[in-house]
Amino acid sequence: MLTQDRPTPTNSESLFGADQLLLKRSITVKAVVTSLWKDEAQQQLQSQIDQIDRQLEQLDQQVQEMIAELQRQSRQILGVGGTSAETQAQIENIQAQGGDRKAELLDQKTLILQQLQQVQGLELGEEVEQGQMDSFFYIQKGDHLIRRMQVEILLRDGVIVDIRGDL
Repeated sequence: MLTQDRPTPTNSESLFGADQLLLKRSITVKAVVTSLWKDEAQQQLQSQIDQIDRQLEQLDQQVQEMIAELQRQSRQILGVGGTSAETQAQIENIQAQGGDRKAELLDQKTLILQQLQQVQGLELGEEVEQGQMDSFFYIQKGDHLIRRMQVEILLRDGVIVDIRGDL
């Protein structure tokens, strides 16, 4: 006669019965503003600004090179001083695309500069939101769902100093 092996319940299965659910929640991560935090935030934002400045320089250079190449090819085909209407349209298209990309980069730079001003204006000891992370938790009958969903972690220079809410 064949017998069927039954899996033995793990600790978690014996602890958590059918009347419980495993849910996912977003946890807010906050940081206490310290001089170290401000320095790191400012350095990170300045690095982003520098990167955008480099991208702007590269974009300008690429646009100029593409236009020069189009003009060179057009002169070879049409002769000295000659540019066709088609070539002129291509040049205008390149300039428009370059202008659009430049506007996007400048908008990004403006946002980062605003963030940098906000960071500089923060007072030491203030709490600022740094982001979100996901967490899994069990609920059961009688739990207050809203309270269980509202959890946040407070950091000071990267170290957890408080966990707030119903875990």
